[in-house]
Order: sequence, then structure tokens, then C-alpha cells
Amino acid sequence: MSDHFHPTKVLVEEFLGLANSFYPDINLEQILRARVYKIAKANVLIRAASKTTGNNRYFFGINYITVEEMANLDNPFIAFICGSVDNTLILPAHILFKNLTKISHDRNGEYKISLDKDLNIILKGRNNRLYCNEFVNSWNSLEQLYGETTNRSIEESLHSVLQGRLIEIGNIRGFRTFSPNKSKKFNGKHLSEITTLESCPELQFSDYNLLRQIDVLWFGEHGPKLIPEYAFEVEISTGTWSGVGRMATLMDYANTKLYVISQDKKKYSQVINAFPVIKDRYKHLSTDLIGDLYSAELQLKELRYQIGL
Repeated sequence: MSDHFHPTKVLVEEFLGLANSFYPDINLEQILRARVYKIAKANVLIRAASKTTGNNRYFFGINYITVEEMANLDNPFIAFICGSVDNTLILPAHILFKNLTKISHDRNGEYKISLDKDLNIILKGRNNRLYCNEFVNSWNSLEQLYGETTNRSIEESLHSVLQGRLIEIGNIRGFRTFSPNKSKKFNGKHLSEITTLESCPELQFSDYNLLRQIDVLWFGEHGPKLIPEYAFEVEISTGTWSGVGRMATLMDYANTKLYVISQDKKKYSQVINAFPVIKDRYKHLSTDLIGDLYSAELQLKELRYQIGL
């Protein structure tokens, strides 16, 4: 069977067709790896199951990274189509995100989301349910605002997500972390709440005004001194020039690794090739790789905790 006629793909197309009859302006957005649709006031991720199992359950697999990215958008929803578009759970993503610890997952961070015949989410524990009746076929909920609304663009939201992930990776690895964007939020917390440094350390061989504007910095502790080990600039909607320029203030620190995080390797290459003398100091990483690394770090942290080693 071709992909065009795959049952779940057909269900997604039917869902979008029905959504379009209610809300004529629907836009597709690429959220890192996820395809998200702007419908009414909501950002909607769509998942479909064409049939139930023998015990009248619908199964969906969603990676933690995808759910986290959704939860950091303004007014995010996940639509679970259960066999028919007339049997759809249209759920605010924050509700699912808050209950992830009660849902089984594998070591790759893939959550096994199971819905019963009444479209309630099955949680760990005997007869434990997340009751979702009010969101079954709740098309009008896409016109409502759930949770905090920041009026950030999708690009701004993803910039904060990538900064938050880089900070958390640095924390897990034992670095002292700093970010200048203290008011931005990641997973419901201000970045200032997850960085371990309140202010950027001043360095002898660096322009402090540039240094403290770098998106994320990891410092290593060497006795009483903090030495810059890694610097990151996240470029989603802005150009690469400014990020490269800010990190150039760390050129005299030969062991500091400089990274530009973006989705556009071609643009990065055009910029960095204009500076042949320093281009070998920089490295480009795709946004997807940061998500993969972050997921792996979280899984390793959880495994270490479980086995006590």
C-alpha cells in the first residue's frame, strides 16, 4: 500500500479537511522534527490510529522530545484520531506533558500512549485513567487559550527550547552554566532558574559586553577560577553573523569550543568561509542533533539514578 493511501495518513487528511470547514486559515509549521498545524488559536500536532487492538484500545507512540517541543509553544494541542475523525481527542499538550511520568516509555524516550474506548488516557497502575471526556471532538477548544500565553513566535519558542536543552546538558555534565536571556522560559521555568550562574564571569582576555550576550556558556571550575569550556549561539530566525561575532571574543581561549546551532548549514558555511583564519575554531550543529543529545543525556541520567552508579 502506497504512503498516500496509508490508513493513518488518510485519517490525518480527513482531520485537516474537517478542521478547514470550521477554520479556513490553516498553516503548516515545521517544529524541528514535528509537523504542526496552526488551527484557530492553537498549534496542533496530529497523531492517528486506524484501529483498536483486541482490548478496544488505541495506541500512539510519541517521543518525549516532540511532546516537550509542543509544550513550549503557545496554546499547544495534540489531536489523537482514534479510527475516525468523529472519534478524536483534541487535548491541550500541557495536560499530557504534566502526566508523562505516569505513562510507560522505553529507553529511547518513546512514550506508549494508550487510549481506552472512551478516549481516556491509560496511566500506570490498575484502572488508573486521565479522564479526557471534555476534550473528545472538542473543536471549539481550539479557539480557547489554555495555560500561559506569551505571544512568542514559534521561532522564539524554539530558540528558548534549544537554549534550555543546552543549559540542562551542561548542568548534567557538571559545568557551571550561564545564559543572558533570564526571562525566557523552558518547561515552565525561567532560564535563570535552571542556569547555575546568576551573572556571567568576567574574563581577562574577553570583551565582557560581548561575552555576556552569548546564548549559552559552560564554564569549568579550575580551583577558584571559572574557565570557558563551551560557547553556543542558537540561530533560528536571525542571521549567523552576529553569533559568530559574539563568540569571537573567546578567540584567546584556545581550548574553548565554539558552536553555532542552526537548521541552515548552507548559510552557516557562507558566513564562516568568509573568515578563513578563524573558521576552524567553530563547529556547526543541527537543531535535531541537540534534541538527540539532550534526550540521550536525560536517559543516561535516569539510568544512573535507577542503578545507583
